Amino acid sequence: MAASSLTYKYKTADMVMKLIIINSVLFLAFRLTAFFMQLNPADLTKWFTLPEGVSEFILQPWAFITYSFVHFSFLHILFNMIWLYMFGRIILNLFSGKRLLTIYLLGAIFGGLFFVLSYNVFPVFENKRGFLLGASGAVTALMAFIATYSPNTQLRIFMFNIKLWHIAVFLILADLIRLSTSDNAGGLLAHLGGAVFGYVYAVQLAKGNDIGKWFENILDWFENLFKTRKQKPFKKVHRTPKKSGGAKEFDKSNHQKKVDAILDKIGKSGYDSLTKAEKDFLFKAGRKE
Repeated sequence: MAASSLTYKYKTADMVMKLIIINSVLFLAFRLTAFFMQLNPADLTKWFTLPEGVSEFILQPWAFITYSFVHFSFLHILFNMIWLYMFGRIILNLFSGKRLLTIYLLGAIFGGLFFVLSYNVFPVFENKRGFLLGASGAVTALMAFIATYSPNTQLRIFMFNIKLWHIAVFLILADLIRLSTSDNAGGLLAHLGGAVFGYVYAVQLAKGNDIGKWFENILDWFENLFKTRKQKPFKKVHRTPKKSGGAKEFDKSNHQKKVDAILDKIGKSGYDSLTKAEKDFLFKAGRKE
Protein backbone atom coordinates (compact mmCIF):
# COMPACT_ATOMS: atom_id res chain seq x y z
CA MET A 1 0.00 0.00 0.00
CA ALA A 2 2.83 2.36 0.89
CA ALA A 3 4.65 1.64 -2.38
CA SER A 4 1.53 2.28 -4.45
CA SER A 5 0.91 5.51 -2.54
CA LEU A 6 4.45 6.73 -3.24
CA THR A 7 4.10 5.77 -6.91
CA TYR A 8 0.85 7.72 -7.15
CA LYS A 9 2.41 10.79 -5.51
CA TYR A 10 5.32 10.64 -7.94
CA LYS A 11 3.03 10.34 -10.97
CA THR A 12 0.92 13.30 -9.84
CA ALA A 13 3.92 15.50 -8.93
CA ASP A 14 4.97 18.33 -11.23
CA MET A 15 8.15 18.10 -13.31
CA VAL A 16 10.27 20.04 -10.82
CA MET A 17 9.45 17.64 -8.00
CA LYS A 18 9.96 14.62 -10.29
CA LEU A 19 13.47 15.80 -11.18
CA ILE A 20 14.27 16.45 -7.51
CA ILE A 21 12.99 12.99 -6.56
CA ILE A 22 14.99 11.25 -9.32
CA ASN A 23 18.20 13.07 -8.37
CA SER A 24 17.69 12.37 -4.66
CA VAL A 25 16.83 8.68 -5.08
CA LEU A 26 19.86 8.08 -7.33
CA PHE A 27 22.13 9.91 -4.87
CA LEU A 28 20.94 7.72 -1.99
CA ALA A 29 21.10 4.56 -4.10
CA PHE A 30 24.72 5.15 -5.15
CA ARG A 31 25.86 6.15 -1.65
CA LEU A 32 24.14 3.26 0.13
CA THR A 33 25.29 0.70 -2.43
CA ALA A 34 28.88 1.95 -2.14
CA PHE A 35 28.66 1.74 1.67
CA PHE A 36 27.18 -1.75 1.94
CA MET A 37 29.32 -3.21 -0.84
CA GLN A 38 32.45 -1.43 0.43
CA LEU A 39 33.04 0.22 -2.94
CA ASN A 40 34.47 3.58 -3.92
CA PRO A 41 31.51 5.77 -5.06
CA ALA A 42 33.64 6.99 -7.98
CA ASP A 43 34.05 3.40 -9.23
CA LEU A 44 30.31 2.85 -8.91
CA THR A 45 29.31 5.94 -10.86
CA LYS A 46 32.08 6.08 -13.49
CA TRP A 47 29.79 4.75 -16.26
CA PHE A 48 27.32 7.56 -15.58
CA THR A 49 29.73 10.51 -15.27
CA LEU A 50 31.11 12.29 -18.34
CA PRO A 51 34.87 11.90 -18.99
CA GLU A 52 36.81 14.47 -20.99
CA GLY A 53 38.65 12.03 -23.26
CA VAL A 54 37.22 11.39 -26.74
CA SER A 55 38.20 7.72 -26.60
CA GLU A 56 36.25 7.42 -23.33
CA PHE A 57 33.02 9.37 -23.81
CA ILE A 58 32.51 7.90 -27.28
CA LEU A 59 31.99 4.54 -25.56
CA GLN A 60 29.36 5.96 -23.19
CA PRO A 61 27.43 8.67 -25.08
CA TRP A 62 24.54 8.36 -22.62
CA ALA A 63 26.81 10.10 -20.09
CA PHE A 64 26.00 13.46 -21.72
CA ILE A 65 22.63 13.14 -19.95
CA THR A 66 23.23 10.75 -17.03
CA TYR A 67 26.01 12.90 -15.51
CA SER A 68 23.37 15.52 -14.65
CA PHE A 69 21.68 13.04 -12.28
CA VAL A 70 24.83 12.01 -10.37
CA HIS A 71 26.17 14.00 -7.39
CA PHE A 72 29.32 13.74 -5.31
CA SER A 73 28.27 14.97 -1.88
CA PHE A 74 25.22 16.00 0.14
CA LEU A 75 25.98 19.73 -0.19
CA HIS A 76 26.52 19.27 -3.92
CA ILE A 77 23.03 17.88 -4.48
CA LEU A 78 21.42 20.11 -1.84
CA PHE A 79 22.33 23.42 -3.49
CA ASN A 80 21.57 22.12 -6.99
CA MET A 81 18.10 20.99 -5.90
CA ILE A 82 17.40 24.30 -4.12
CA TRP A 83 18.20 26.25 -7.30
CA LEU A 84 16.25 23.75 -9.39
CA TYR A 85 13.19 24.24 -7.18
CA MET A 86 13.41 28.04 -7.14
CA PHE A 87 13.89 28.59 -10.87
CA GLY A 88 11.81 25.58 -11.91
CA ARG A 89 8.71 26.81 -10.10
CA ILE A 90 8.85 30.11 -11.96
CA ILE A 91 9.19 28.34 -15.30
CA LEU A 92 6.19 26.12 -14.55
CA ASN A 93 4.09 29.25 -14.02
CA LEU A 94 4.67 30.10 -17.68
CA PHE A 95 5.37 26.82 -19.48
CA SER A 96 4.58 23.13 -19.44
CA GLY A 97 6.54 20.51 -17.54
CA LYS A 98 7.71 19.01 -20.82
CA ARG A 99 9.36 22.27 -21.83
CA LEU A 100 11.09 22.49 -18.46
CA LEU A 101 12.40 18.92 -18.92
CA THR A 102 13.57 19.82 -22.42
CA ILE A 103 15.55 22.80 -21.13
CA TYR A 104 17.01 20.69 -18.31
CA LEU A 105 18.18 17.83 -20.56
CA LEU A 106 19.36 19.96 -23.48
CA GLY A 107 21.11 22.27 -21.01
CA ALA A 108 22.91 19.22 -19.60
CA ILE A 109 23.91 18.05 -23.09
CA PHE A 110 25.14 21.49 -24.12
CA GLY A 111 27.02 21.91 -20.82
CA GLY A 112 28.64 18.50 -21.38
CA LEU A 113 29.65 19.41 -24.94
CA PHE A 114 31.17 22.70 -23.72
CA PHE A 115 33.14 20.78 -21.09
CA VAL A 116 34.43 18.16 -23.55
CA LEU A 117 35.34 20.67 -26.25
CA SER A 118 37.17 22.92 -23.77
CA TYR A 119 39.27 20.07 -22.40
CA ASN A 120 40.21 18.91 -25.91
CA VAL A 121 40.76 22.29 -27.58
CA PHE A 122 42.24 24.81 -25.13
CA PRO A 123 45.95 24.41 -24.26
CA VAL A 124 45.33 25.28 -20.60
CA PHE A 125 43.70 21.85 -20.13
CA GLU A 126 46.47 19.93 -21.92
CA ASN A 127 47.60 16.85 -19.95
CA LYS A 128 44.78 17.40 -17.45
CA ARG A 129 42.20 14.76 -16.69
CA GLY A 130 38.66 15.47 -15.59
CA PHE A 131 35.14 14.16 -15.44
CA LEU A 132 31.79 15.86 -15.11
CA LEU A 133 28.89 15.13 -12.78
CA GLY A 134 26.04 17.04 -11.18
CA ALA A 135 22.91 18.91 -12.25
CA SER A 136 24.45 22.39 -12.08
CA GLY A 137 24.84 22.75 -15.88
CA ALA A 138 21.20 21.82 -16.43
CA VAL A 139 20.03 24.05 -13.56
CA THR A 140 22.09 26.96 -14.91
CA ALA A 141 20.33 26.50 -18.27
CA LEU A 142 16.96 26.84 -16.48
CA MET A 143 18.19 29.94 -14.65
CA ALA A 144 19.53 31.61 -17.80
CA PHE A 145 16.37 30.74 -19.73
CA ILE A 146 13.88 32.28 -17.34
CA ALA A 147 16.18 35.22 -16.47
CA THR A 148 16.32 36.04 -20.19
CA TYR A 149 12.66 35.38 -20.96
CA SER A 150 11.29 37.22 -17.93
CA PRO A 151 14.21 39.30 -16.58
CA ASN A 152 12.23 41.55 -14.23
CA THR A 153 10.49 38.72 -12.39
CA GLN A 154 11.64 38.82 -8.78
CA LEU A 155 12.84 35.97 -6.60
CA ARG A 156 12.74 36.29 -2.81
CA ILE A 157 16.05 35.30 -1.23
CA PHE A 158 16.01 35.54 2.55
CA MET A 159 14.49 39.01 3.16
CA PHE A 160 15.21 40.53 -0.24
CA ASN A 161 13.40 40.54 -3.59
CA ILE A 162 15.96 40.29 -6.39
CA LYS A 163 15.30 40.41 -10.12
CA LEU A 164 16.15 37.24 -12.03
CA TRP A 165 18.55 38.93 -14.41
CA HIS A 166 20.54 40.32 -11.47
CA ILE A 167 20.90 36.80 -10.03
CA ALA A 168 21.90 35.35 -13.41
CA VAL A 169 24.54 38.01 -14.11
CA PHE A 170 26.02 37.66 -10.62
CA LEU A 171 26.30 33.85 -10.77
CA ILE A 172 27.71 33.77 -14.31
CA LEU A 173 30.30 36.45 -13.52
CA ALA A 174 31.26 34.54 -10.37
CA ASP A 175 31.85 31.41 -12.47
CA LEU A 176 34.00 33.33 -14.96
CA ILE A 177 36.10 34.82 -12.16
CA ARG A 178 36.61 31.44 -10.47
CA LEU A 179 37.40 29.60 -13.72
CA SER A 180 41.13 30.35 -13.64
CA THR A 181 41.63 29.44 -9.98
CA SER A 182 39.07 26.74 -9.16
CA ASP A 183 39.81 23.02 -8.96
CA ASN A 184 36.34 22.48 -10.42
CA ALA A 185 36.99 23.98 -13.85
CA GLY A 186 34.95 21.24 -15.53
CA GLY A 187 31.86 22.04 -13.49
CA LEU A 188 32.21 25.77 -14.16
CA LEU A 189 32.51 25.10 -17.90
CA ALA A 190 29.28 23.11 -17.75
CA HIS A 191 27.64 26.08 -16.00
CA LEU A 192 28.71 28.38 -18.81
CA GLY A 193 27.60 25.95 -21.51
CA GLY A 194 24.20 25.58 -19.88
CA ALA A 195 23.89 29.35 -19.51
CA VAL A 196 24.61 29.91 -23.20
CA PHE A 197 21.99 27.35 -24.19
CA GLY A 198 19.35 28.75 -21.82
CA TYR A 199 19.94 32.28 -23.10
CA VAL A 200 19.74 31.29 -26.78
CA TYR A 201 16.62 29.19 -26.19
CA ALA A 202 14.81 32.09 -24.49
CA VAL A 203 15.83 34.64 -27.14
CA GLN A 204 14.68 32.38 -29.97
CA LEU A 205 11.43 31.48 -28.20
CA ALA A 206 10.61 35.17 -27.76
CA LYS A 207 11.01 35.49 -31.53
CA GLY A 208 8.60 32.60 -32.10
CA ASN A 209 11.28 29.96 -32.81
CA ASP A 210 11.04 26.92 -30.52
CA ILE A 211 14.50 25.37 -30.95
CA GLY A 212 13.63 22.63 -28.46
CA LYS A 213 10.53 21.34 -30.25
CA TRP A 214 12.42 18.53 -31.97
CA PHE A 215 13.60 17.28 -28.58
CA GLU A 216 10.08 17.41 -27.17
CA ASN A 217 9.00 15.21 -30.09
CA ILE A 218 11.72 12.71 -29.14
CA LEU A 219 10.47 12.73 -25.54
CA ASP A 220 6.92 12.07 -26.80
CA TRP A 221 8.13 9.18 -28.95
CA PHE A 222 10.13 7.72 -26.06
CA GLU A 223 7.18 8.08 -23.68
CA ASN A 224 4.84 6.32 -26.12
CA LEU A 225 7.15 3.31 -26.20
CA PHE A 226 6.15 2.50 -22.63
CA LYS A 227 2.43 3.13 -23.02
CA THR A 228 -0.07 0.34 -23.51
CA ARG A 229 -2.65 0.51 -26.28
CA LYS A 230 -5.28 1.63 -23.74
CA GLN A 231 -3.06 4.48 -22.49
CA LYS A 232 -2.44 5.88 -25.95
CA PRO A 233 -4.97 8.56 -26.89
CA PHE A 234 -7.52 7.63 -29.55
CA LYS A 235 -7.21 9.98 -32.47
CA LYS A 236 -10.50 10.88 -34.07
CA VAL A 237 -10.56 12.94 -37.23
CA HIS A 238 -13.21 15.65 -37.40
CA ARG A 239 -14.15 17.33 -40.62
CA THR A 240 -14.50 21.06 -40.05
CA PRO A 241 -16.69 23.08 -42.40
CA LYS A 242 -14.75 25.69 -44.30
CA LYS A 243 -17.02 28.45 -43.03
CA SER A 244 -15.88 27.99 -39.45
CA GLY A 245 -12.18 28.21 -40.30
CA GLY A 246 -12.09 31.98 -40.15
CA ALA A 247 -13.74 32.06 -36.75
CA LYS A 248 -11.29 29.52 -35.32
CA GLU A 249 -8.31 31.40 -36.70
CA PHE A 250 -9.72 34.61 -35.20
CA ASP A 251 -10.11 32.97 -31.77
CA LYS A 252 -6.57 31.54 -31.95
CA SER A 253 -5.20 34.94 -32.92
CA ASN A 254 -6.95 36.66 -30.01
CA HIS A 255 -5.72 33.96 -27.63
CA GLN A 256 -2.10 34.48 -28.74
CA LYS A 257 -2.46 38.26 -28.49
CA LYS A 258 -3.64 37.91 -24.90
CA VAL A 259 -0.69 35.63 -24.07
CA ASP A 260 1.75 38.10 -25.68
CA ALA A 261 0.24 41.00 -23.73
CA ILE A 262 0.64 39.15 -20.43
CA LEU A 263 4.25 38.19 -21.26
CA ASP A 264 5.00 41.82 -22.10
CA LYS A 265 3.59 42.82 -18.73
CA ILE A 266 5.86 40.28 -17.02
CA GLY A 267 8.85 41.60 -18.92
CA LYS A 268 8.14 45.16 -17.79
CA SER A 269 6.87 44.70 -14.24
CA GLY A 270 7.60 41.10 -13.23
CA TYR A 271 5.42 38.06 -12.64
CA ASP A 272 4.05 39.37 -9.33
CA SER A 273 2.35 42.26 -11.15
CA LEU A 274 -0.13 39.90 -12.79
CA THR A 275 -3.67 39.55 -11.51
CA LYS A 276 -4.94 36.15 -10.41
CA ALA A 277 -7.01 35.89 -13.60
CA GLU A 278 -3.94 36.61 -15.75
CA LYS A 279 -1.86 34.05 -13.85
CA ASP A 280 -4.57 31.41 -14.29
CA PHE A 281 -4.92 32.20 -18.00
CA LEU A 282 -1.14 31.98 -18.55
CA PHE A 283 -0.90 28.75 -16.56
CA LYS A 284 -3.61 27.12 -18.73
CA ALA A 285 -2.00 28.44 -21.90
CA GLY A 286 1.38 27.01 -20.86
CA ARG A 287 -0.17 23.59 -20.24
CA LYS A 288 -1.48 23.50 -23.80
CA GLU A 289 1.93 24.15 -25.37
